Amino acid sequence: WDGLLKKAEEEGYSIELLEEAGLIIRKEDKTYDRFRNRVMFPVHNLTGKVIAFGGRILTQGQNSKQGKQPKYINSPETELYNKSKILYGIFQAKQAIRKEDNCFLVEGYTDVISMHQSGIHNVVSSSGTALTEDQIKLIKRYSENVTVIFDGDQAGIKASIRGIDMLLEGGLNVRAIALPDGEDPDSYARQLGTSSFSHFIHE
Repeated sequence: WDGLLKKAEEEGYSIELLEEAGLIIRKEDKTYDRFRNRVMFPVHNLTGKVIAFGGRILTQGQNSKQGKQPKYINSPETELYNKSKILYGIFQAKQAIRKEDNCFLVEGYTDVISMHQSGIHNVVSSSGTALTEDQIKLIKRYSENVTVIFDGDQAGIKASIRGIDMLLEGGLNVRAIALPDGEDPDSYARQLGTSSFSHFIHE
């Protein structure tokens, strides 16, 4: 509950700063870590500095004391982090986007990581939030071309169609890849293996 809090206090960080950074939560009589029992995804800004985190739950199912936990939680907005203005993976992808003159747009953190592991580096994610005008402008700085890869379920297709409309309004050239029903880029990359997945994407 307070592993990060204790360590940070030992290192000389104030509770106020940790709360402002969105790393701890303070309630009447309790102070505890926001991201407990989670695998962490650091979110970098364009210069490579970590400005926020996404956390995916490690323990599935019901926990009587805590109730049902959301699968993902993200850092709250801070002075450093405005989620509508950043894309997950943009720092790592920007050179590849420029070089390939195309940006793959996916939904989640693990989708970006799996595609990197499959040798596709020009990929970013809106991190589970609806696409914004600022994010579209950010892509446009590096390429006029976007390929949207949406999850192969109704919700994924619906979200992608909304995103595609916005990308077109933003003046980008848009292509879309539909995955088989029930698959996302992460699961499908792992199912097919690196070279087959890469071949599927390029075909």
